[in-house]
Amino acid sequence: MKYLISVIDDQSNSATGDEMAAIDVFNERLQSEGHWVFAGGLGSPFNATVIDNRGGANLITDGPFIVSREYLAGFWIINASDLDVALKLAVDGSKACNRKVEIRPFLGE
Repeated sequence: MKYLISVIDDQSNSATGDEMAAIDVFNERLQSEGHWVFAGGLGSPFNATVIDNRGGANLITDGPFIVSREYLAGFWIINASDLDVALKLAVDGSKACNRKVEIRPFLGE
C-alpha cells in the first residue's frame, strides 16, 4: 500500500543542518529497504497560489488557501506492506525531521 507522510511545520525553511542530514539518512533507508516512492520539501505557504475554477469561476488568488500557524512543509510517499510498518516509518521520519507528521493511506490501495 502507498501512504503519504506529511511533515507539519510552523516556520519557513527552519530545518537545521543536522536535521537535513538526518532526513538524508532516512531517505537513503527508505530507498534501500524498498519503501521509497517519492519525497519533497515545499516552499512557504505564502508563496502559494490558489486556483478555484469550480463552476467556471476561474478565480486565482495569491497566498495560502487557509491561514494557519502550521502548514505542510514536506512529504514522503512510501510503500509499506501494512499500516503497522507505515506507522513505524512515520515515527522514524518524525524523528529524522524533528517535526510532527501525519500519515494517510492513498485511496484505492
